[in-house]
Amino acid sequence: MATIKEILTRRPVSATIRLTVPAGGAKPAPPVGPALGQYRLNLMAFCKDFNARTQKYKGETPMSVTITAFKDNTFEFTVKSPKVSWYLKKAAGIELGSGRPGHVTASTVTLKHVYEIAKVKQSDPYCQYMSLHSISKSIIATANSMGIKVVKELD
Repeated sequence: MATIKEILTRRPVSATIRLTVPAGGAKPAPPVGPALGQYRLNLMAFCKDFNARTQKYKGETPMSVTITAFKDNTFEFTVKSPKVSWYLKKAAGIELGSGRPGHVTASTVTLKHVYEIAKVKQSDPYCQYMSLHSISKSIIATANSMGIKVVKELD
């Protein structure tokens, strides 16, 4: 239950914006510019903050960002690590998954790859309280739905 002070100090939210932006590559051009511009948010402040937070990743890494825009033209944002499917495609060395998952195998990955992806995803705010085992099971299910076979060791 929220206290009266918390209720009175809450800022009214104007919008919640979800974008996928390359790490370290936020510019005030599309897709960032039009998405933030329509809510009169400071584009350069977002670009500088986002690029500073994502400088440890490679440039082409697609980062999911959720921006909360407030009525007083301020914002907060959270950056999540890339999607599991992106990690699996990189680990398997493929561009696309199978067109017929379950029938045609696009590639294979090892359990070691799955474990490494699970360790990275565990740092996400939404997965930090999940066990490594449950995250790994979810990654294996995603791999199966993409037509990527998970094996114990590569031959």
